[in-house]
Amino acid sequence: MRRLFPSPLSPSDLEDREWGLDELADLYAYPEAVTGAGGGGAWLRANMVSSLDGAAHHEGRSQPLSSAADMRIFGTLRGLADAVVVGAETVRQEGYRPARAREAFAARRAALGQQPAPAMAVVSAGLDLDFSLPLFTSPLVPTVVLTGGDAPAERVAAARAAGAEVIVAGEGPGVEAARVPEVLAARGLRRLLTEGGPRLLGQFASARVLDEMCLSLAPVVATGAAPRIMAGPPLAVPERFALGSVLEDGGFLFTRYRRI
Repeated sequence: MRRLFPSPLSPSDLEDREWGLDELADLYAYPEAVTGAGGGGAWLRANMVSSLDGAAHHEGRSQPLSSAADMRIFGTLRGLADAVVVGAETVRQEGYRPARAREAFAARRAALGQQPAPAMAVVSAGLDLDFSLPLFTSPLVPTVVLTGGDAPAERVAAARAAGAEVIVAGEGPGVEAARVPEVLAARGLRRLLTEGGPRLLGQFASARVLDEMCLSLAPVVATGAAPRIMAGPPLAVPERFALGSVLEDGGFLFTRYRRI
């Protein structure tokens, strides 16, 4: 892995070597003053992978577009987050499990007053989820379910019976994306990481609460009908982001952008 931007600090930055987790954690650290666009003192970061032709996944899964270095960055971003926010369809497609505590991040998390592992926060309007899965029944940190005020009462009860914390983040049948960072921050979950999918990420972008985009560009072409990494209501004026860093490994580019 090589650092291409910002300008290398030393000749070793340009060497093709494996970066340690501490180095990656320093590069991707959240701002010390967590004051993102969504209010409430939260910072919402997204992490997605895309093929060269813009596919967000291949046959429903992101794994075919990934690499060993991509997974190290994926693990680092999770190791820094208070909560991982994900849509219900992505939970079903990717077979999500509870986040685990990792020794490599234990001291860093303890110093920031974080829980041993990030909470998983699942966004779902209809709560069409299998609450018997380990994601809900045996997480190290209780899973959060974000839903709307009109969610089916029996599904809300099922989520709570499984051990999940249910948070209402919308007055109607669905979740209001703009409220997600605020309601999570109110529960002490301020360093937020969303892994999509494209529909949820598009909603965050359209609501203008996305603070940072970590995009892995895979050197592959997928074609097919896979969506872009964002699929939401169009913005009247495209929102500008500034390039923060670029790493390269095996032809993959790992970029990080922050909203201006």
